[in-house]
Amino acid sequence: MLVYSSFYQDIKSGMYKHDSHMNLPNKLTLFRVCLIPFFVLFMLADICGTNDKYIAVAIFIIASLTDMLDGQIARKYNMVTNFGKFMDPLADKLLVCSALICLIDQKLQAWIVIVIISRELIISGFRIVAADNGIVIAASWWGKYKTTAQMIMIIILILDWNYRWFGILEYVFIYLSLVLTVISLIDYLVKNKSVFIEGSMSK
Repeated sequence: MLVYSSFYQDIKSGMYKHDSHMNLPNKLTLFRVCLIPFFVLFMLADICGTNDKYIAVAIFIIASLTDMLDGQIARKYNMVTNFGKFMDPLADKLLVCSALICLIDQKLQAWIVIVIISRELIISGFRIVAADNGIVIAASWWGKYKTTAQMIMIIILILDWNYRWFGILEYVFIYLSLVLTVISLIDYLVKNKSVFIEGSMSK
């Protein structure tokens, strides 16, 4: 009852105070950030033996679900804040990049991780330039496909079950994620090339 009451109060207050920094979506975002050190710990340290990877997967799935929930709640109940706009994508990148780095030399080659992380840094910088010019860049479908593929890839690679078909599945999602990463980057740059033109003209 206490949890439900807190949930209800967060939503109710958020509907009238959408600038409140600590509304429910922002709490979920911060919770996701707090889960990252525990995720990395179970990825890299030998704490529970073979169960470490299952705990890491559980943490990763929970963190990924909070990513889905915070955005939906913020939009549905008018609880979008500047803090959320900043922290939500940052939390996503921290989670995914942490997972990718932990997987280097296990199943992922370093160059693949570099390509994926470079894409995230380029888009982040691109959004900053766009914001300076008063342009809001909406998430594209290619970007959403990329994120979904990466999430599935990370879960599959952590589990790393010893089946032949599972090994094939791993490689399918590794290269699917890589291809979607490049396509989504090109899609962002082509669709929003005016950002660079307007930015250079204003200087």
